[in-house]
Amino acid sequence: MQAAVLRGTQNGYDLVLKQSASLDQILVDLKALLENLKVDPQVMDTKVSLDVLTEDRILTADEKTKIEQLVAGYPRFEIHKIAANVITLADALQLRERENVHLLSKVIRNGQEVVMQGDILFLGTIHEGGKLRTSGNIFSMGNVAGILQAGYPDDESKLIMGNLQTAQQVRIAEQFDIVEPEQLTDSRQTIAYVNDLHVLSYGKLEQLKKINPKLYNQIGGI
Repeated sequence: MQAAVLRGTQNGYDLVLKQSASLDQILVDLKALLENLKVDPQVMDTKVSLDVLTEDRILTADEKTKIEQLVAGYPRFEIHKIAANVITLADALQLRERENVHLLSKVIRNGQEVVMQGDILFLGTIHEGGKLRTSGNIFSMGNVAGILQAGYPDDESKLIMGNLQTAQQVRIAEQFDIVEPEQLTDSRQTIAYVNDLHVLSYGKLEQLKKINPKLYNQIGGI
């Protein structure tokens, strides 16, 4: 399996670095890929911008530097951004700084209901039987065993993003879903949203641009 794979997109090129590979293997395969592309007549006279995608792997600053230095050795290529499919706490806090996002870190116990307005960055705990509802979006970095509701009471354009695997139920406007334990295999990157058929659906963080372009642009493209 190649540890570095190039994919063409409508907006340019995605360079996918496989999360299961070691950094050493990624650097070896990336160098081989760039060497092959260097002599490709289709890219010889053009500047190639790369969106580097690391799947569910968060690179350290040192790892990013090594990748950037390798690519910098090939003048025809430049890195536009390096992004993972997961949002870190640092990303979430930066999101709060950029947008009018309310931070909520309390414990919501069984039978309790917290109702808010606007977008919520949730860092607390919701016990089974507890409920958090808001008129905006919910970015969940906390422990959720209860109910999350975005777009309350009837705004289906909102979404819920983050750790949803252990949630009792997710709701957007009037659409809801009871979450089964095996339903969401990777809770760190889940997006719950209402699709064009007005059905609550799930996607991955990497699909946010397609699911909700407006929100994607507002937060600067995670």
